[in-house]
Amino acid sequence: MPDIQKTPIRAWIKEVADSYGKRVGEIAYVFCDDAKILEVNQQYLQHDYYTDVITFDYSEKKKISGDIFISLDTVKTNAKKFSQPYLTELHRVIIHGVLHLCGINDKGPGEREVMENAEDKALSLFSIPE
Repeated sequence: MPDIQKTPIRAWIKEVADSYGKRVGEIAYVFCDDAKILEVNQQYLQHDYYTDVITFDYSEKKKISGDIFISLDTVKTNAKKFSQPYLTELHRVIIHGVLHLCGINDKGPGEREVMENAEDKALSLFSIPE
């Protein structure tokens, strides 16, 4: 389990969801390694590659719910790759999953930029300890 501040993160997720007109239901985070996220990617999405986050969306109407798998190995690799502190990258991935539950996609034309802007806006609402 990563060293994160659960209570402030819950409040932050609620604030971000509220900004999209959503309520927070049950969100389960599964922190895992690269081997597990590859297994999930292959089994459920038929993708044969590593990723930092996979979101399974069970939202209904305005209530967001889902399972969010996060590979801590890939988060650590990406933090180094993008010259970011580990906790900053971890919080970016945490909120990335929530943004998917709020209806933001990142696979189609122009969607990645929308997601990145939404991540940056959400991160600006949370004070990440160094």
